[in-house]
Amino acid sequence: MTSLRRVQRVLGIDPGLTRCGVGVVDVAPDRSAVLVHVGVVRSSPDAAIETRLATIAAGIRAVIDEHDPHVIAVERVFSQHNRHSVMGTAQASGVALLVAGERGIPAATHTPTEVKAAITGYGAADKRQVQQMVARVLRLDSLPTPADAADALALALCHAWRGAGPSAAPTGALTPAQRAWADAERVSRR
Repeated sequence: MTSLRRVQRVLGIDPGLTRCGVGVVDVAPDRSAVLVHVGVVRSSPDAAIETRLATIAAGIRAVIDEHDPHVIAVERVFSQHNRHSVMGTAQASGVALLVAGERGIPAATHTPTEVKAAITGYGAADKRQVQQMVARVLRLDSLPTPADAADALALALCHAWRGAGPSAAPTGALTPAQRAWADAERVSRR
């Protein structure tokens, strides 16, 4: 069996200091996906920053130890109006990428627009639309909650589909969601 035919296990991470979403999915070459794990690593807002970051790192390491992902996908921090929020998100993102590097696991980052386009076909989809599509793709009986956990699953799916997406198929063979994702990726590179 070639590596192109095997299932890819992806750990998606929606970074945050208080709630860091983690989601693991197995994605087959036909783009079908199965939920492996979903959760949130929490740290106390009252704790010192170094303690909070250590808690997030420990939580991510525990998920890696238990589920052995092939790759890690992390939300790319690009801008937010609240400087305090973006700093915490960037710090948690750095911790996630550091843990990937420590473990020798390839990592990638994706913007929220790329993820929304890949999952819903619309780069400006709202949180509920993303949750609904994640639930549909993973054949879940209910919407994944909290939103951080759903976003982590969406990141994992986006990354897995990206590998089987625009570079692997001629433009005419792409689904509308794949085309929207490819367009969002082109815009984000400018």
